[in-house]
Amino acid sequence: MRLLFVGDVVGDSGQQMIKEYLPKLKRKFHPQATIVNGENATKGRGINESVYKAFLQTGADVVTMGNHTWDNRDIQDFIGGAKKLIRPANFSANQVPGIGHTIININQQKLAVIDLQGRVFMSPSDDPFAVVQDILEEVKKETDFIFIDFHAETTSEKEAIAWFLDGQVSAVVGTHTHVPTNDARILPKGTAFMSDVGMTGPYDGILGMKRENVIGRFLSQMPTRFEVDETGRKTLSACVIDIDDKTGHAKKIFPVLINDDHPFMD
Repeated sequence: MRLLFVGDVVGDSGQQMIKEYLPKLKRKFHPQATIVNGENATKGRGINESVYKAFLQTGADVVTMGNHTWDNRDIQDFIGGAKKLIRPANFSANQVPGIGHTIININQQKLAVIDLQGRVFMSPSDDPFAVVQDILEEVKKETDFIFIDFHAETTSEKEAIAWFLDGQVSAVVGTHTHVPTNDARILPKGTAFMSDVGMTGPYDGILGMKRENVIGRFLSQMPTRFEVDETGRKTLSACVIDIDDKTGHAKKIFPVLINDDHPFMD
């Protein structure tokens, strides 16, 4: 089984990159499942229904979220019926709408996709280490093919949960920091890991936001409204993961980067 995972889509620029390149990436790499993190897709904060549906129409099988899940209030109107949209499973499950994991059918196999959020330098949430163990008890009754989007700030927390789950899941890939890391690897017991897959959106912004606003914040320490930089060049960050069809263990993981410095090659 081959998976394609695309990192945090930011604003209109990110949507445009998905529309232009996701079909090309699918033709080039032939993934059996495509997962897109869409938590910044609508104006840099959250996602609305039309963008969610556009991702599915373009080729995404599952859309994951993160700490900006509720920033676009429209999500509360449709997340209850959006079976391919998952928010972090360690949000208080009995208090918020939506689901934290899903299982999709791929030919004769099933793939579980789990969304988790870290707690270090992040908003309060339930313990992801404990929550994921409960989810694994459930999903392993159906499949050994398990992908986790771990939306977290620190590399140490991302590495910790990957090592904690080594051999139990197919892959743990980080999101949230918007900077792709050069540490894609297979852990000893068969779990693919990458600290952060990176973002899809403005290439010339700072983490996708207008440079002058971010720099001004550092210079003045005054509250500043961050806005998506929609005027410059664009980038797409992703990774491809190959999973053994018999064991559910990862065989290969490699990054994919598309921008002016790394042009797409058919």
